[in-house]
Amino acid sequence: MTRVLIAGESWVSEATHYKGFDSFTSVTFHTGVDPLRDALQASGIEVVYMPAHEVPARFPADVAAFSEYDVVLLSDIGANSILIHPDTWLQGKTTPNRLKALAEWVRGGGGLMMAGGYMSFQGFEGKAMYRRTAVDEVLPSVIDPWDDRVEVPEGVRPVVVDGSHPILAGISGEWPALLGYNRFGLKDDATLLVSTGDDPLLAVREVGDGRTLAWASDIGPHWCPDPFVEWPGYRRLFAQAMRWLSKEA
Repeated sequence: MTRVLIAGESWVSEATHYKGFDSFTSVTFHTGVDPLRDALQASGIEVVYMPAHEVPARFPADVAAFSEYDVVLLSDIGANSILIHPDTWLQGKTTPNRLKALAEWVRGGGGLMMAGGYMSFQGFEGKAMYRRTAVDEVLPSVIDPWDDRVEVPEGVRPVVVDGSHPILAGISGEWPALLGYNRFGLKDDATLLVSTGDDPLLAVREVGDGRTLAWASDIGPHWCPDPFVEWPGYRRLFAQAMRWLSKEA
């Protein structure tokens, strides 16, 4: 059975409520992983979920730790959360470069996917900061050095470029619209499977003995809205992506 680690896809929001002279604050915790996790689990894929606030302390630190998984999926989690362990941040200790360890694991046969979002690729105001990291080296994408978001509130429909690839097997007809994505280029040895507008949406790459995948949009709302999540192709697309990355397919 394919075993996938999903890291990211959570956030904490603080709100200040003003009522005349008085005010108070509230804090809420949210996750965006449910649509993808449910789809993968329904397809017989084991999912281990690590929310964003746990990533700095718990993300795997070496190749042996990554080897517990077949695929690692980074979704809306910036590079700093993986690079900066609490021991480094709070105590000034040296700790492993986990992006380098992840890239080494990929070259040795692991599967890596990055999904789009405000803290993916280069991200909102360039704050995701994956450009020129070890992960940037192994992904199919060429990451821009600036804010790479493309907001499309009117919707943009994906267009299949290479329907013969195993990831797209059995997916036919018009795809539902997406509401945004991260814009990136492609490395020379990457294979483009799906585009959106003039930009890549889904691309794959073989790196050493491993495989990588870049999905430019989100895995759920807001960029990936309910009609896309509820589309039968959603479950098939991402289940087949995980199996291709793990070399099951």
